[in-house]
Amino acid sequence: MIRAYKFLMRPTVRQEQALDEMLRDHCSLYNGALQERRDAYRHVSKTSVKYGMQSAQLKDIRAFDPERQGRWSFSSQQATLRRLDKAMQAFFRRIKSGDTPGYPRFRGVNWFDTVEFPRDGDGCRWDSTPHDPVTRVRLQGVGHVKVNQHRAVTGRVKTVSVKREGRKRFVVLTSEQDQSEPLPATGSVVGIDLGIASFLAGSNGEFVPNPRHGRRAAAKLEAAQQTLSRFPRVRRDKRTGNHQRAVEKVATLHGKVRRQRLDHAHKTALGLVRVHDFIAHEDLKIRNMVKAPAPKPDPENAGSFLPNRAAAKAGLNRSISDVGWGVFLTILHAKAESAGREVIAVDPRNTSRICPECGHLSVENRPTQEKFHCVSCGHQAHADTVGALNVLRAGLVRRDANPA
Repeated sequence: MIRAYKFLMRPTVRQEQALDEMLRDHCSLYNGALQERRDAYRHVSKTSVKYGMQSAQLKDIRAFDPERQGRWSFSSQQATLRRLDKAMQAFFRRIKSGDTPGYPRFRGVNWFDTVEFPRDGDGCRWDSTPHDPVTRVRLQGVGHVKVNQHRAVTGRVKTVSVKREGRKRFVVLTSEQDQSEPLPATGSVVGIDLGIASFLAGSNGEFVPNPRHGRRAAAKLEAAQQTLSRFPRVRRDKRTGNHQRAVEKVATLHGKVRRQRLDHAHKTALGLVRVHDFIAHEDLKIRNMVKAPAPKPDPENAGSFLPNRAAAKAGLNRSISDVGWGVFLTILHAKAESAGREVIAVDPRNTSRICPECGHLSVENRPTQEKFHCVSCGHQAHADTVGALNVLRAGLVRRDANPA
């Protein structure tokens, strides 16, 4: 089992400058490799440049530019080239599947924020001794950087990554561990219905309120973004002090909302995993749910369009993005796997329109957003609770149908 750890780094001023230079030089390597691929395809009879060809050039690149490329870890530069290669492979995969391709773009210094070291001990060394109160990570070209290690790292460290988030620097470790002991069985099963009015509703009648972190911070974000919009868009090294502070203010507010959303998702998922042996949830296609509505051309007036409720859909999309279903489900599956619990996703269609008592399916069974009233047997309940019950039943059927 692979587990990740993220710790805050405490670099000195000189080490922080070296970390910024490392990100800048890896960004330059990434952009240069992308430019080589573009030029080869356009001008050399549509020739495709592969990772192996670019990795073989690293030795010459490091010898030609020892000040910018030769001082960093060879393995980390290979990881940067693999990162580009994965982006290209994803691009061609989307073309074959008929999706929007999205050709890989050149990365600005602000956008390139991670350098990966594929193996501990090759260009980096995680130095954590039990009796030493100070933990350090050694990085080639940077030195021994202090790390705020707030919890113990178990298992064997495999990869080390350096990540920049605003003014802060983090080290991200992945370690290989033995399968942890599963939690004791409770005999409880639950189905959950994800929503916006409530974060989730359980088949046992429980509700988790939606914290709406993004909406609560909307006023501060709007003011900070309006202040930022008054400055002209210039390069990072051309910004004034006020411009830089405005950029950092917006980034800080977004970062706080992100951390609040992650904290709520972790705590909610942990509560479910501790109590229930089996959890069923809807298999939501979130990317499709937040798509903007297609424009409706007016057949009578050329160049005009009919109303398509785009403004209302934009508000719904913001609410869906704010609640963070995708993040929560990812965390839920990871925690359930570690605890030995079972999580199953089921088809969400008609889960809130089927009566759990008689099985009658009708659109009229849900007269309002919250109310469920079966037109056949008269059963009444909260619509989200009914949906969670139907999700649980579908999940149990799917679990029993799967071979052991």
